[in-house]
Amino acid sequence: MVERADIKSMSPEELRAFMRRLGEPEYRAGQVFRWLHSRGVTSFAAMTDLPKGLRARLEQEAVITELQVLERHVDPGDGTVKFLLSLADGEAVEAVLLRYRHGNAVCVSTQAGCRMGCVFCASTVGGVARNLTAGEMVEEVLVAQRHLWGQARGRVSHVVLMGIGEPLENYDNVLRFIRLIHEPSGLGISYRHVTLSTCGLVPEIRRLAGEGLPITLAVSLHAPNDELRTRLLPVARRYPIQELIAASSEYAERTGRRVTFEYALIDGVNDIPELARELARLLRGLLCHVNLIPLNPSGRGLRGSPPGRVRAFKEVLERFGVPVTVRRELGAGIEAACGQLRRRAASRSHM
Repeated sequence: MVERADIKSMSPEELRAFMRRLGEPEYRAGQVFRWLHSRGVTSFAAMTDLPKGLRARLEQEAVITELQVLERHVDPGDGTVKFLLSLADGEAVEAVLLRYRHGNAVCVSTQAGCRMGCVFCASTVGGVARNLTAGEMVEEVLVAQRHLWGQARGRVSHVVLMGIGEPLENYDNVLRFIRLIHEPSGLGISYRHVTLSTCGLVPEIRRLAGEGLPITLAVSLHAPNDELRTRLLPVARRYPIQELIAASSEYAERTGRRVTFEYALIDGVNDIPELARELARLLRGLLCHVNLIPLNPSGRGLRGSPPGRVRAFKEVLERFGVPVTVRRELGAGIEAACGQLRRRAASRSHM
């Protein structure tokens, strides 16, 4: 049996070539792309401006990636929506719709599971099953977009790759996804409204710097030295902190984009003023800012720092002239920390 083409993962150029192979005029590719990426349809039958014969041929030759919503949770306080989504092979991922004054953001997963092993993250429990395709990641955004349409809440304007998985381990599919959501005839999301978060894969950060895409790089730092960082993030054993800072500096220089360093404050682990001073010295002179994150409970036995300690850590960085913000907590009432729903669903399936 011939495998059907993954049409939602195709670029406009690939879609035009696909239409030529079917003996159709190239302009049909633009029609199909708009139906898939702008209108978010999930069947060829819904593409009513295509001839019936072409729709029937597409059913034979291609498949439209669709994710089933297993669970949807809405935080009544801030409107955050968390989706547990089923992939075609039965794996599950999470996507989160976040509402800000500057627009609607979707946090997408890039892998089913994660093997980075960060001690405070629920996503890494059980390892990684597989990479997501570009089409599956696009569908995560479209699930959120359909929800917004149903609520008359506008459009998705920002995307953050901070969900389940390490984006730079799925490099090619992630770059394809970013280019697809940027297409003006599709979702039309500005590159400058895309943030990619990484645990710190140094070779891939350098490769990303050469892509010419003005996206924001967010580096999960969480400690200012190798001794503490290797306790929190096993990937730090491969890439010492000075190598990571050098790669981040190269990214900032080549793209002109300020690098965000994410720092989850963990009670009694990495939140004392001495470490704040060490962090400030580490980042001196770098085009960056620090995003302090009060740790969202993930069921792994760690607690976020109390508000007073968060303020004290922030004040130290400010005294050293380091730009710093404290991330506003969203979705705490619906288990919005990465991987919590997927982990719970997996536990139920093995009962």
